[in-house]
Amino acid sequence: MTETTDISTDEPDGAASARREEENPTRSTEGVFAELLAALVGTERVPVDSHFFNDLGADSMVMAHFCARVRKRSELPPVSMKDVYQHPTVRALAAALEQTAAEPAAPATPEPVEPPPRSSSLRYVLCGTAQLLFFLGYSYLTALCTTRGYDWVSDGSGASGIYRRAVLFGSAECIGLSLFPIVAKWLLVGRWTPRAFPLWGLTYLRFWIVKVLVQANPMVLFVGSPVYVLYLRALGAKVGKHVTVLSRHVPVCTDLLTVGAGTVIRKDSFFLCYRAQAGRIQTGPVTLGRDVFIGERTVLDIDTAMGDGAQLGHTSTLQRGEAVPSGQRWHGSPAQRTELNYVRVAPARCSTYRRAAFGWLSLLRTFLVVLPLVIGGACVLLTKVSMPVGGQPLSEESVTSAAFYLDTLVFSLTVFFGAIVVGLTVLCTVPRLLHRVVEPDKVHPLYGFRYGVHRALARMTNLKFFIWLFGDSSYIVHYLRGLGYDLSRVEQTGSNFGSGLQHESPFLSSVGSGTMVADGLSLINAEISSTSFSVARTTIGEQNFLGNFIAYPAGGRTGDNCLLATKVMVPLDGEIRAGVGLLGSPCFEIPRTVERDARFDHLRGGDELRRRLAAKNRYNLRSIGLLLLLRWFHFFALALLSVATFYRNDAWGQLLDAVLLVLSLGFTGIYYALVERCITRFRALRPQVCSIYDPYFWHHERLWKVPDTHFNAFNGTPFKNVMWRLMGVRLGRRVFDDGCFITERTLTTIGDDCVLNAGSKIQCHSQEDGTFKSDRSTLGAGCTLGVGALVHYGVTLGEGAVLAADSFLMKGEEVPRNARWAGNPAVDTSRHRHSAPRPGTAAAPVP
Repeated sequence: MTETTDISTDEPDGAASARREEENPTRSTEGVFAELLAALVGTERVPVDSHFFNDLGADSMVMAHFCARVRKRSELPPVSMKDVYQHPTVRALAAALEQTAAEPAAPATPEPVEPPPRSSSLRYVLCGTAQLLFFLGYSYLTALCTTRGYDWVSDGSGASGIYRRAVLFGSAECIGLSLFPIVAKWLLVGRWTPRAFPLWGLTYLRFWIVKVLVQANPMVLFVGSPVYVLYLRALGAKVGKHVTVLSRHVPVCTDLLTVGAGTVIRKDSFFLCYRAQAGRIQTGPVTLGRDVFIGERTVLDIDTAMGDGAQLGHTSTLQRGEAVPSGQRWHGSPAQRTELNYVRVAPARCSTYRRAAFGWLSLLRTFLVVLPLVIGGACVLLTKVSMPVGGQPLSEESVTSAAFYLDTLVFSLTVFFGAIVVGLTVLCTVPRLLHRVVEPDKVHPLYGFRYGVHRALARMTNLKFFIWLFGDSSYIVHYLRGLGYDLSRVEQTGSNFGSGLQHESPFLSSVGSGTMVADGLSLINAEISSTSFSVARTTIGEQNFLGNFIAYPAGGRTGDNCLLATKVMVPLDGEIRAGVGLLGSPCFEIPRTVERDARFDHLRGGDELRRRLAAKNRYNLRSIGLLLLLRWFHFFALALLSVATFYRNDAWGQLLDAVLLVLSLGFTGIYYALVERCITRFRALRPQVCSIYDPYFWHHERLWKVPDTHFNAFNGTPFKNVMWRLMGVRLGRRVFDDGCFITERTLTTIGDDCVLNAGSKIQCHSQEDGTFKSDRSTLGAGCTLGVGALVHYGVTLGEGAVLAADSFLMKGEEVPRNARWAGNPAVDTSRHRHSAPRPGTAAAPVP
């Protein structure tokens, strides 16, 4: 007779269920979670009440792998890293997810992931050829006008005659270069309309030509001025009165852009009115009502809208189809409602006359001062280099003489290193006089003398060359102090600040002792409305660590001993956070540090620190010297290429100038690719976990100093892929790169037909306090990275996966094929439930 177990009918159902799960823990959600986590942390059993980080010693990479394994089990609720941080035990996590699963799901209509169209390598090659021919033609036209203008200016009699001719020629060329893209846009495209078309075809070629011309227009230099608004209107944008645009990311499909009167768009914001996805360019409207505020480092995808008086905070995103109703304030990625007011400066009187006067004065300053100085300086320099041999003009014979090369060598050394000395001298003196003009914490009207001084001060002190030169070394501290930063008592680490640092006023920027900052920090010192601005001190506390690409506003509510993760939204309300980590947009708390990240703490003090820091300083100094020498040699080589054809003033010489411009770009790309490969000794990087005082890290840092800004010239062309391959990226066929930035090339793999949008990044490393970590990241065939999206290290995207605009895919994540992930941090939008409500639909009026 078989014995059976009888369950009393008096026992409640919940107690019986709990007893069964306790007897068979592997069948419960808790049991499965504990089993999966135990395998990852290397233990036989994980107590369900043990803290992931404090008790089990897990870190974010381990928990990312845990989330990936859970997502592969269809019977389990999906887990995100945000869930892990908010519920850091197995029991709490399982309970929270089961409760969420029991709640009725809100109706969701996730954007479908479209399969890429069938691509053609022949069309890809033909498009690249046509792009090269266009560039040659445009270069020839520019060289023809420039050389003839130079000859005419040089023939002027006396200083006054040369000045008058320089004013006329400079003004005419500037106006011509500004009008040409406008005419080309209307001739090649007409009016932009919402549509989708495949990459590498004739329609794409016309799109690319207009995009290049529009974004390379001299009018971009007038960002922040009413002149720039007029430029957008001339391109077809519907822009109302008293609009202030501070972002240098020029919208391309301008007929689809509507901006109401009184709107403010802060710097580093994307509102391109197009995007690339699944092998197609998709164009769509961006509609902003009256008195809208767009914060710094935001992304507005296509088909987005904001009603009158709406606000979108810093480090935020509107995905396709989202809209912010009139009068509401939103922030975050995904965006959600907030009561925080991002317009934190009182209005001031700013008339139309004041704006017009500021615009005219900007143009007059450019035409009467800036351009004549540039052209006059070029005349002096070119006169010097055109007669390098015994004061005689260049000829075919003198170009082959040894004296020609010696004189050009001396000339390039004098100009290159003289400019560095003069630049440092000016930066450490002139801004100290200018900053006294703008009184802190006082409201000033826009487009006045103080506004002009404020903008000039920001541009002058944000020269990227010196941040590149001194960043990631001990010497950046002395440079920033020379600019005016308040750095308190510096605890030198040798990596106090990375490169890519920017600010609006160095004299109002304070960083506490012991704080370390990675690349891409933007200190927001100015508050701006449609009529006024004010400047205030931005203060970062002591013993902080700031990750990559953070916009830190004045009044940020963080104190001492905080970890601000990559792309985090810095809170502006609530209590001051101290002794915690912050992640995401909007941010939530995570552990400040974990046991695995403290393994190198013994190197952070005492004699061992002093010894290793001295060794790092010596290595960094050699890196600075080496990279300066390499940049000078690049300048010397380009000078030789330019001067060697200077004696030819006929049509062949002008054609040769155009060819040399193309060759100069090609030479630059190949030269710096060879520099990087030589630094790595033609070997691929390998994943590492080490201290910042390990010689490997110093070697890795040296790679970050290899210039890469020239890559932007190849955006949207097949030649960008050639450059990446030369630098070690394992790249598939027909990849579309519209402006992606890859930090560790040999750790990156990108499959066929991938799409990399403007401002996207693949970063295969992180530096947290004194620990450096790197790993490989892989994008499968047909993947898409949205505008401004960031992929961290140790990441795998399956074939056809899409990472939406401005999303942050954290380290160690695994994205299934054909999935769509979005948010900061990114989650699977098809399975994961969002706790925040979605924006409603708002019809923003046309101004």
